[in-house]
Amino acid sequence: MPYLTTPPGRLAATESGRLGLGSPGYAHPLVAPVEWAELTRPGTPLHWAVLNVTDGPGRRPDPHCTEAAARLCDAGGTLLGHLAMRDGDRTFGEIVSDAHRYLDWYRVGGFYLDRVPAGRAELDDVRRVVDTLRTLGPGLHLVLGHGTHPYPGYAGIADQLVTFSGSWADYRWSQVAEWTSEHPPERFCHFVHGVPRTHLEEALRVARWQGAGTIWFTDRQGVGDPWAGMPAYWDEIVSRIGPGVSE
Repeated sequence: MPYLTTPPGRLAATESGRLGLGSPGYAHPLVAPVEWAELTRPGTPLHWAVLNVTDGPGRRPDPHCTEAAARLCDAGGTLLGHLAMRDGDRTFGEIVSDAHRYLDWYRVGGFYLDRVPAGRAELDDVRRVVDTLRTLGPGLHLVLGHGTHPYPGYAGIADQLVTFSGSWADYRWSQVAEWTSEHPPERFCHFVHGVPRTHLEEALRVARWQGAGTIWFTDRQGVGDPWAGMPAYWDEIVSRIGPGVSE
């Protein structure tokens, strides 16, 4: 597959003209109340946040998650339910059942499908899941969490693709698939852990060069879950890409 370091003609912007944040999923709101509260702060350039109760919606509504979800939605944010695909190992029925629970319990505005297969052979199976999820409600936002560049056909079935998820050491020298230049930046997301504060501006340049419209950068390391808390430079990254910041 051809790769480019900086796709020609790519605008470094989302639909609103700038980068925004996509939270892959903080820890449980009982453990990370400050983090969840920060997502509702006025001016935060949040595209969406993922709610993952217990590798899915859980067996019953969680009152702490219900409260956090309501706050985010009331503040105008978009909440995505975490659907574990486990590289295709979960059944169609299990995934759709989880989706129904998220909609019934947490007012989600869409879904984040985690560990989605990336190969051409699995495209039809993933398409079946995505098409079914779209029937569950109007305007649901669907993100495929490949974490790598998938077969190009996946770009035609979802709203966004996560085409990088990994460490700063890998991201710093990463390349982007050439086919992504045929799509606008708002179609692509990058999640990067272990980004030092001193390299934050460089990381933002890489995202813009590679045409990502939604990002999540953190200085937390990749031991355990690096996305469970906010980066130490949260205020700085919000100010760098927030409203009124020129690209």
